[in-house]
Amino acid sequence: MEPLEGLDAAFLALEAGATRLHIAAALVLDPPEGRRSLFSPSTRFAQIRRVIAERVHLAPPLRQRAVRVPLGLHHPVWVDDPEFDLDDHVLRASLPEPGDDGELARLVAEIVARPLDPDRPLWEMVVVEGLAGGRTAVVAKLHHAILDGVSGASLMAAFFDLGPRPRLVEPAPLWRPAPLPSQAQLLRHAVGSLGRQPKEMAETVQRTVNSALGVSSHNRRLAGDGLRPPPAPFSAPRTSINGTISSRRRYATASLDLGQVKMVGRACGATVNDVLLACVAGGLRRLLAARGEEVGRPLVALVPVSTRQVEERHNLGNRVSAMLVSLATTEDNPVRRLEKIVAASLVAKAQEQLAGGRLLAQLTQVTSPAVTSRAAKWTSGLRLFDRVPPVFNVVVSSMVGPDVTLFCAGSRVVRLHPVGPVVEGSGLNVTAMTYLNQLQVGLLACRRLVPEVADLALSMEAALDELVGATLGAQGATG
Repeated sequence: MEPLEGLDAAFLALEAGATRLHIAAALVLDPPEGRRSLFSPSTRFAQIRRVIAERVHLAPPLRQRAVRVPLGLHHPVWVDDPEFDLDDHVLRASLPEPGDDGELARLVAEIVARPLDPDRPLWEMVVVEGLAGGRTAVVAKLHHAILDGVSGASLMAAFFDLGPRPRLVEPAPLWRPAPLPSQAQLLRHAVGSLGRQPKEMAETVQRTVNSALGVSSHNRRLAGDGLRPPPAPFSAPRTSINGTISSRRRYATASLDLGQVKMVGRACGATVNDVLLACVAGGLRRLLAARGEEVGRPLVALVPVSTRQVEERHNLGNRVSAMLVSLATTEDNPVRRLEKIVAASLVAKAQEQLAGGRLLAQLTQVTSPAVTSRAAKWTSGLRLFDRVPPVFNVVVSSMVGPDVTLFCAGSRVVRLHPVGPVVEGSGLNVTAMTYLNQLQVGLLACRRLVPEVADLALSMEAALDELVGATLGAQGATG
């Protein structure tokens, strides 16, 4: 048996039975260029499926499954799935024609809310027919334990082309997966790993203590300089968008003009991610005001930070750290709010670097799966997040996407909206990716906590318009 590789950070949720912790993407495709007269829904599905079948070997994680170790003595391990069948993963759905964006969003929410089968490779692609204008959508969903956003984008690139004519791909070599490891083999692997855990635990604890001391000293220096340190965990205000999440989801999309985002960023010394955070802050201010809810302290965003090195971009697992950033939602002026977010992001990045971005992954590797599984189920069963202050209010992440037009199975990719996971305690995830001249945003929400997510998407677009107007007004006044 080949050596088995353990999962990385997001395995915690997988071990606890959370098969809904997905990253996903919703692609909207034009009809195939130059062949519209031959286009039909039946041939379109066959074309897309054929491309996936011809290229799935270019993405080895898609043919691997996670196998649990008996008694929870060690983390799950990745093995090739000898029962892999593409028909279990490439599915077909249809909207009542002509399907609009709202109907597609409802279907995406249903797809993402559906748990994956833990006894198969943890992914699926759903080809959606019936969109207006003869368009097709592809919703690709992968468990976060397999991949993070960076490696996921790299893996999905195997199925894209740079022109309408699909590129030639070398035929797949003969694939002969080994049988699944026996219980005895898995136990031997676990026992062999247990001997290394005390040393790893001691080293991890030492790194944790050193990181904590470094962060504490850094925050004291910030206070001495009159600067506010990043929010501490559980210091976020209680709001109606936070609590124990349900299994139901709602999804909406927003498109922010990338040129406008960068123009605002240049004027305010902000990054694209800073401007995204400001748009989220503006949108949440409107949402809470519409609910008649006054929040006296700034909302806090959890911002994932990739720790993946260039040479790791194709590797399995999750290479993600995170930082807590104040959204300055108590500030009325949109430009001043953005400036405060810029300052908050800078101090949060400095603290995250001091803490060491790989600490979460290291801690998960030395934590017993049996313990983490019971703790997660206990937390959920007690509805703990309805009783304690939230660790953060919202998850906001962004990725740099392609700046060239992509094609899939001969079709131009018109829109590419990412979908991030909703996590316990926070009813909203906002994930964005640049594609051509747009910042494409996907908002996934717990239906119970944030049912008006479509209104929030519109409010984010309005928040960018507000920032653009204020920035141009300020430039005109100084000119």
